[in-house]
Amino acid sequence: MAKLTELNDRSLYLLKNLVEHYIVDGQPVGSRVLAKDCDLNLSPATIRNVMADLEDLGLVRSPHTSAGRVPTVSGYRLFVDSLLTVKPLKKQELVHLQQTLASFDNTEDGVEAASRLLSDVTKMAGVVTLPKRELVNLRHIEFLKLSNTRVLVIFVTNEQQVHNKIIHTARQFSAAELQQAANYLNAIYAGRSLAAVREDVLQELRADQERMNQAMLDAVAMAQLAFKQDDSEEDYVLSGETNLMGFSELSDMQRLRQLFEAFSQKRAIIHLLDKCLEADGVQIFIGEESGYHAFAHCSLVTSTYSIDDQVLGVLGVIGPTRMAYEKIIPFVDVTAKLLGAALNQTTSSPS
Repeated sequence: MAKLTELNDRSLYLLKNLVEHYIVDGQPVGSRVLAKDCDLNLSPATIRNVMADLEDLGLVRSPHTSAGRVPTVSGYRLFVDSLLTVKPLKKQELVHLQQTLASFDNTEDGVEAASRLLSDVTKMAGVVTLPKRELVNLRHIEFLKLSNTRVLVIFVTNEQQVHNKIIHTARQFSAAELQQAANYLNAIYAGRSLAAVREDVLQELRADQERMNQAMLDAVAMAQLAFKQDDSEEDYVLSGETNLMGFSELSDMQRLRQLFEAFSQKRAIIHLLDKCLEADGVQIFIGEESGYHAFAHCSLVTSTYSIDDQVLGVLGVIGPTRMAYEKIIPFVDVTAKLLGAALNQTTSSPS
Protein backbone atom coordinates (compact mmCIF):
# COMPACT_ATOMS: atom_id res chain seq x y z
CA MET A 1 0.00 0.00 0.00
CA ALA A 2 1.15 3.53 -0.77
CA LYS A 3 2.63 5.58 2.03
CA LEU A 4 1.64 9.17 2.79
CA THR A 5 5.26 10.20 2.16
CA GLU A 6 4.87 9.11 -1.47
CA LEU A 7 2.01 11.57 -2.02
CA ASN A 8 1.96 15.35 -1.96
CA ASP A 9 -0.94 17.40 -0.63
CA ARG A 10 -2.42 17.82 -4.10
CA SER A 11 -2.52 14.08 -4.72
CA LEU A 12 -4.09 13.42 -1.32
CA TYR A 13 -6.67 16.15 -1.91
CA LEU A 14 -7.66 14.70 -5.27
CA LEU A 15 -7.80 11.14 -3.89
CA LYS A 16 -10.05 12.31 -1.06
CA ASN A 17 -12.38 14.04 -3.51
CA LEU A 18 -12.45 11.04 -5.83
CA VAL A 19 -13.40 8.66 -3.01
CA GLU A 20 -16.07 11.02 -1.72
CA HIS A 21 -17.56 11.39 -5.21
CA TYR A 22 -17.58 7.66 -5.78
CA ILE A 23 -19.20 6.93 -2.41
CA VAL A 24 -22.05 9.32 -3.27
CA ASP A 25 -22.58 8.47 -6.95
CA GLY A 26 -21.22 4.97 -7.41
CA GLN A 27 -19.89 5.97 -10.83
CA PRO A 28 -16.27 6.17 -12.04
CA VAL A 29 -14.94 9.67 -11.42
CA GLY A 30 -13.37 11.50 -14.35
CA SER A 31 -10.80 14.29 -14.36
CA ARG A 32 -13.34 16.84 -15.59
CA VAL A 33 -15.61 16.17 -12.60
CA LEU A 34 -12.69 16.64 -10.21
CA ALA A 35 -11.49 19.77 -12.03
CA LYS A 36 -14.96 21.29 -11.73
CA ASP A 37 -15.43 20.53 -8.04
CA CYS A 38 -11.92 20.99 -6.68
CA ASP A 39 -10.64 24.35 -5.44
CA LEU A 40 -7.10 23.89 -6.74
CA ASN A 41 -7.60 25.54 -10.15
CA LEU A 42 -6.03 22.57 -11.93
CA SER A 43 -6.60 21.62 -15.53
CA PRO A 44 -8.13 18.24 -16.45
CA ALA A 45 -4.78 17.30 -18.01
CA THR A 46 -2.93 17.92 -14.75
CA ILE A 47 -5.55 15.95 -12.83
CA ARG A 48 -5.25 13.08 -15.32
CA ASN A 49 -1.52 12.93 -14.60
CA VAL A 50 -2.16 12.80 -10.86
CA MET A 51 -4.76 10.07 -11.40
CA ALA A 52 -2.21 8.07 -13.40
CA ASP A 53 0.24 8.35 -10.50
CA LEU A 54 -2.44 7.23 -8.03
CA GLU A 55 -3.21 4.27 -10.27
CA ASP A 56 0.47 3.32 -10.41
CA LEU A 57 0.45 3.32 -6.59
CA GLY A 58 -2.55 0.98 -6.55
CA LEU A 59 -4.91 3.50 -4.94
CA VAL A 60 -7.36 3.83 -7.85
CA ARG A 61 -8.19 1.78 -10.90
CA SER A 62 -9.97 2.20 -14.23
CA PRO A 63 -12.91 -0.20 -14.55
CA HIS A 64 -13.50 -1.53 -18.04
CA THR A 65 -12.73 1.08 -20.69
CA SER A 66 -14.13 3.98 -18.70
CA ALA A 67 -12.11 7.18 -18.57
CA GLY A 68 -13.05 7.58 -14.93
CA ARG A 69 -11.50 5.86 -11.94
CA VAL A 70 -12.71 4.21 -8.76
CA PRO A 71 -10.89 3.63 -5.45
CA THR A 72 -9.23 0.29 -4.73
CA VAL A 73 -9.18 -1.37 -1.32
CA SER A 74 -5.82 0.34 -0.70
CA GLY A 75 -7.35 3.66 -1.74
CA TYR A 76 -10.25 3.19 0.67
CA ARG A 77 -7.83 2.20 3.44
CA LEU A 78 -5.71 5.33 2.98
CA PHE A 79 -8.88 7.42 2.85
CA VAL A 80 -10.33 5.91 6.04
CA ASP A 81 -7.07 5.96 8.01
CA SER A 82 -5.73 9.39 7.01
CA LEU A 83 -8.15 11.51 4.99
CA LEU A 84 -11.58 10.88 6.45
CA THR A 85 -13.43 13.62 8.28
CA VAL A 86 -15.78 11.87 10.71
CA LYS A 87 -19.12 13.57 11.22
CA PRO A 88 -20.48 13.55 14.79
CA LEU A 89 -24.05 12.39 15.26
CA LYS A 90 -26.75 15.01 15.25
CA LYS A 91 -28.60 15.60 18.51
CA GLN A 92 -31.84 14.04 17.24
CA GLU A 93 -29.93 10.97 16.03
CA LEU A 94 -28.32 10.55 19.43
CA VAL A 95 -31.67 10.92 21.21
CA HIS A 96 -33.17 8.27 18.91
CA LEU A 97 -30.36 5.84 19.73
CA GLN A 98 -30.67 6.49 23.46
CA GLN A 99 -34.44 5.96 23.43
CA THR A 100 -34.20 2.76 21.38
CA LEU A 101 -31.57 1.24 23.65
CA ALA A 102 -32.91 2.66 26.90
CA SER A 103 -34.77 -0.31 28.30
CA PHE A 104 -35.07 -4.04 27.79
CA ASP A 105 -35.43 -7.00 30.12
CA ASN A 106 -32.41 -9.09 29.17
CA THR A 107 -29.24 -9.22 27.12
CA GLU A 108 -30.84 -11.08 24.21
CA ASP A 109 -33.51 -8.37 23.80
CA GLY A 110 -30.82 -5.68 23.91
CA VAL A 111 -28.72 -7.44 21.29
CA GLU A 112 -31.72 -7.85 18.99
CA ALA A 113 -32.70 -4.20 19.44
CA ALA A 114 -29.18 -3.03 18.62
CA SER A 115 -28.99 -5.24 15.53
CA ARG A 116 -32.29 -3.91 14.17
CA LEU A 117 -31.23 -0.36 14.97
CA LEU A 118 -27.95 -0.72 13.07
CA SER A 119 -29.82 -2.07 10.07
CA ASP A 120 -32.71 0.39 10.12
CA VAL A 121 -30.52 3.49 10.36
CA THR A 122 -27.84 2.49 7.83
CA LYS A 123 -30.10 0.54 5.44
CA MET A 124 -27.39 -2.12 5.45
CA ALA A 125 -26.95 -5.27 7.55
CA GLY A 126 -26.55 -4.94 11.32
CA VAL A 127 -24.80 -7.63 13.34
CA VAL A 128 -24.35 -8.00 17.10
CA THR A 129 -22.70 -10.95 18.85
CA LEU A 130 -24.19 -12.43 21.98
CA PRO A 131 -21.83 -12.38 24.97
CA LYS A 132 -19.23 -15.16 24.77
CA ARG A 133 -19.83 -18.02 27.19
CA GLU A 134 -16.38 -17.57 28.63
CA LEU A 135 -17.38 -13.98 29.51
CA VAL A 136 -20.70 -14.90 31.17
CA ASN A 137 -20.62 -16.00 34.81
CA LEU A 138 -23.10 -18.30 36.54
CA ARG A 139 -24.67 -16.75 39.62
CA HIS A 140 -27.42 -19.19 40.57
CA ILE A 141 -29.25 -22.25 39.22
CA GLU A 142 -32.58 -23.87 40.05
CA PHE A 143 -34.39 -26.97 38.74
CA LEU A 144 -38.19 -27.15 38.51
CA LYS A 145 -39.96 -30.49 37.92
CA LEU A 146 -42.35 -30.47 34.99
CA SER A 147 -43.79 -33.79 33.74
CA ASN A 148 -42.15 -37.21 33.57
CA THR A 149 -38.43 -36.63 32.83
CA ARG A 150 -38.81 -32.98 31.75
CA VAL A 151 -37.11 -30.43 34.01
CA LEU A 152 -37.08 -26.66 33.69
CA VAL A 153 -33.64 -25.17 34.34
CA ILE A 154 -33.56 -21.58 35.55
CA PHE A 155 -30.15 -20.00 35.86
CA VAL A 156 -29.02 -16.46 36.53
CA THR A 157 -25.88 -15.01 34.94
CA ASN A 158 -24.05 -11.70 35.37
CA GLU A 159 -26.13 -10.61 38.35
CA GLN A 160 -29.65 -10.34 36.90
CA GLN A 161 -29.77 -12.10 33.51
CA VAL A 162 -32.31 -14.93 33.80
CA HIS A 163 -32.24 -17.87 31.35
CA ASN A 164 -34.69 -20.76 30.98
CA LYS A 165 -34.09 -24.14 29.37
CA ILE A 166 -36.01 -27.43 29.36
CA ILE A 167 -33.95 -30.61 29.67
CA HIS A 168 -34.87 -34.28 29.52
CA THR A 169 -33.27 -36.34 32.28
CA ALA A 170 -32.47 -40.06 32.28
CA ARG A 171 -34.98 -40.71 35.09
CA GLN A 172 -37.65 -38.91 37.04
CA PHE A 173 -36.51 -36.74 39.96
CA SER A 174 -38.45 -35.58 43.00
CA ALA A 175 -38.57 -31.92 43.94
CA ALA A 176 -36.26 -32.65 46.89
CA GLU A 177 -33.69 -34.32 44.64
CA LEU A 178 -33.77 -31.38 42.25
CA GLN A 179 -33.26 -28.95 45.12
CA GLN A 180 -30.33 -31.03 46.37
CA ALA A 181 -28.76 -30.99 42.90
CA ALA A 182 -29.18 -27.23 42.64
CA ASN A 183 -27.62 -26.69 46.07
CA TYR A 184 -24.61 -28.79 45.09
CA LEU A 185 -24.07 -26.95 41.78
CA ASN A 186 -24.51 -23.51 43.35
CA ALA A 187 -21.96 -24.35 46.03
CA ILE A 188 -19.40 -25.59 43.50
CA TYR A 189 -19.88 -23.42 40.40
CA ALA A 190 -21.45 -20.09 41.39
CA GLY A 191 -19.29 -17.22 40.18
CA ARG A 192 -17.56 -19.23 37.46
CA SER A 193 -17.97 -18.70 33.69
CA LEU A 194 -20.39 -20.92 31.79
CA ALA A 195 -17.51 -22.15 29.63
CA ALA A 196 -15.52 -23.17 32.73
CA VAL A 197 -18.57 -24.86 34.27
CA ARG A 198 -19.17 -26.86 31.10
CA GLU A 199 -15.54 -27.99 30.92
CA ASP A 200 -15.44 -28.93 34.61
CA VAL A 201 -18.66 -30.92 34.28
CA LEU A 202 -17.23 -32.87 31.34
CA GLN A 203 -14.09 -33.60 33.33
CA GLU A 204 -16.18 -34.76 36.30
CA LEU A 205 -18.07 -37.19 34.08
CA ARG A 206 -14.83 -38.56 32.66
CA ALA A 207 -13.12 -38.83 36.04
CA ASP A 208 -13.19 -41.67 38.55
CA GLN A 209 -16.78 -41.49 39.75
CA GLU A 210 -16.35 -43.84 42.72
CA ARG A 211 -15.60 -40.87 44.94
CA MET A 212 -18.97 -39.27 44.04
CA ASN A 213 -22.27 -40.30 45.63
CA GLN A 214 -25.43 -40.68 43.55
CA ALA A 215 -26.71 -37.20 44.36
CA MET A 216 -23.46 -35.64 43.11
CA LEU A 217 -23.54 -37.77 39.96
CA ASP A 218 -27.15 -36.72 39.30
CA ALA A 219 -26.29 -33.06 39.79
CA VAL A 220 -23.34 -33.21 37.41
CA ALA A 221 -25.39 -35.09 34.81
CA MET A 222 -28.10 -32.42 34.95
CA ALA A 223 -25.51 -29.66 34.73
CA GLN A 224 -24.17 -31.28 31.56
CA LEU A 225 -27.64 -31.14 30.03
CA ALA A 226 -28.24 -27.59 31.23
CA PHE A 227 -24.98 -26.14 29.90
CA LYS A 228 -24.49 -28.34 26.85
CA GLN A 229 -23.28 -26.32 23.88
CA ASP A 230 -26.10 -26.34 21.35
CA ASP A 231 -24.90 -25.97 17.78
CA SER A 232 -28.25 -24.45 16.88
CA GLU A 233 -27.78 -21.59 19.34
CA GLU A 234 -27.22 -18.25 17.72
CA ASP A 235 -23.78 -16.73 18.14
CA TYR A 236 -24.95 -13.40 16.79
CA VAL A 237 -28.07 -11.58 15.66
CA LEU A 238 -28.07 -10.43 12.03
CA SER A 239 -30.66 -7.96 10.75
CA GLY A 240 -31.35 -6.40 7.37
CA GLU A 241 -29.18 -8.68 5.25
CA THR A 242 -31.69 -8.32 2.40
CA ASN A 243 -30.88 -4.60 2.35
CA LEU A 244 -27.60 -5.54 0.67
CA MET A 245 -29.49 -6.67 -2.43
CA GLY A 246 -30.26 -3.03 -3.16
CA PHE A 247 -26.63 -2.06 -3.80
CA SER A 248 -25.56 -2.40 -7.42
CA GLU A 249 -22.05 -3.65 -6.57
CA LEU A 250 -23.57 -6.50 -4.54
CA SER A 251 -26.53 -7.30 -6.80
CA ASP A 252 -24.65 -9.84 -8.94
CA MET A 253 -26.30 -13.20 -8.25
CA GLN A 254 -23.02 -15.02 -7.72
CA ARG A 255 -21.84 -12.44 -5.20
CA LEU A 256 -25.17 -12.50 -3.40
CA ARG A 257 -25.14 -16.30 -3.25
CA GLN A 258 -21.66 -16.36 -1.72
CA LEU A 259 -22.57 -13.61 0.73
CA PHE A 260 -25.76 -15.28 1.95
CA GLU A 261 -24.02 -18.65 2.20
CA ALA A 262 -21.45 -16.99 4.48
CA PHE A 263 -24.29 -15.56 6.57
CA SER A 264 -25.96 -18.97 6.91
CA GLN A 265 -22.77 -20.91 7.66
CA LYS A 266 -21.73 -18.27 10.21
CA ARG A 267 -18.08 -19.37 10.46
CA ALA A 268 -16.63 -16.50 8.44
CA ILE A 269 -18.55 -13.80 10.29
CA ILE A 270 -17.83 -15.32 13.70
CA HIS A 271 -14.12 -15.48 12.86
CA LEU A 272 -14.11 -11.83 11.78
CA LEU A 273 -16.04 -10.67 14.82
CA ASP A 274 -13.80 -12.69 17.13
CA LYS A 275 -10.82 -10.83 15.67
CA CYS A 276 -12.57 -7.57 16.49
CA LEU A 277 -12.89 -8.65 20.14
CA GLU A 278 -9.12 -8.49 20.45
CA ALA A 279 -8.82 -4.75 19.76
CA ASP A 280 -10.26 -1.63 21.34
CA GLY A 281 -12.32 0.92 19.50
CA VAL A 282 -13.71 0.85 15.98
CA GLN A 283 -12.30 -1.81 13.65
CA ILE A 284 -12.78 -1.73 9.88
CA PHE A 285 -12.31 -4.52 7.35
CA ILE A 286 -12.45 -3.30 3.75
CA GLY A 287 -13.06 -5.78 0.96
CA GLU A 288 -10.37 -8.44 0.70
CA GLU A 289 -8.88 -7.41 4.07
CA SER A 290 -11.42 -9.74 5.68
CA GLY A 291 -9.64 -12.74 4.19
CA TYR A 292 -12.93 -14.17 2.89
CA HIS A 293 -13.85 -14.14 -0.79
CA ALA A 294 -17.54 -13.74 0.03
CA PHE A 295 -16.80 -10.31 1.57
CA ALA A 296 -14.51 -9.10 -1.22
CA HIS A 297 -16.97 -6.33 -2.13
CA CYS A 298 -18.09 -5.55 1.43
CA SER A 299 -16.82 -3.55 4.37
CA LEU A 300 -17.40 -4.41 8.01
CA VAL A 301 -17.30 -1.59 10.57
CA THR A 302 -17.35 -2.85 14.16
CA SER A 303 -16.87 -1.82 17.76
CA THR A 304 -16.86 -3.77 21.03
CA TYR A 305 -19.48 -3.29 23.74
CA SER A 306 -18.61 -3.65 27.41
CA ILE A 307 -19.96 -3.80 30.94
CA ASP A 308 -17.75 -2.41 33.70
CA ASP A 309 -14.76 -2.35 31.32
CA GLN A 310 -15.22 -6.06 30.50
CA VAL A 311 -15.69 -6.62 26.77
CA LEU A 312 -18.75 -8.81 26.19
CA GLY A 313 -19.20 -8.76 22.43
CA VAL A 314 -19.01 -6.93 19.12
CA LEU A 315 -21.53 -5.05 17.00
CA GLY A 316 -21.20 -3.64 13.54
CA VAL A 317 -22.50 -2.83 10.09
CA ILE A 318 -21.92 -4.88 6.94
CA GLY A 319 -22.32 -3.04 3.66
CA PRO A 320 -20.64 -2.32 0.35
CA THR A 321 -17.09 -0.93 0.33
CA ARG A 322 -18.75 2.19 -1.09
CA MET A 323 -20.30 3.19 2.23
CA ALA A 324 -20.44 6.57 3.95
CA TYR A 325 -17.65 5.82 6.43
CA GLU A 326 -17.78 9.32 7.93
CA LYS A 327 -21.31 8.56 9.16
CA ILE A 328 -21.11 4.81 9.76
CA ILE A 329 -18.00 4.91 11.97
CA PRO A 330 -19.36 7.31 14.65
CA PHE A 331 -22.78 5.65 14.51
CA VAL A 332 -21.29 2.20 15.25
CA ASP A 333 -19.04 3.64 17.96
CA VAL A 334 -21.88 5.43 19.77
CA THR A 335 -24.27 2.46 19.43
CA ALA A 336 -21.68 0.18 21.05
CA LYS A 337 -21.25 2.56 23.98
CA LEU A 338 -25.01 2.95 24.46
CA LEU A 339 -25.61 -0.81 24.30
CA GLY A 340 -22.94 -1.37 26.95
CA ALA A 341 -24.46 1.35 29.14
CA ALA A 342 -27.95 -0.11 28.74
CA LEU A 343 -26.76 -3.64 29.57
CA ASN A 344 -24.92 -2.31 32.59
CA GLN A 345 -28.12 -0.63 33.77
CA THR A 346 -30.09 -3.84 33.20
CA THR A 347 -27.68 -6.02 35.15
CA SER A 348 -27.32 -3.57 38.04
CA SER A 349 -31.01 -2.83 38.51
CA PRO A 350 -32.78 -4.70 41.31
CA SER A 351 -34.80 -7.77 40.35
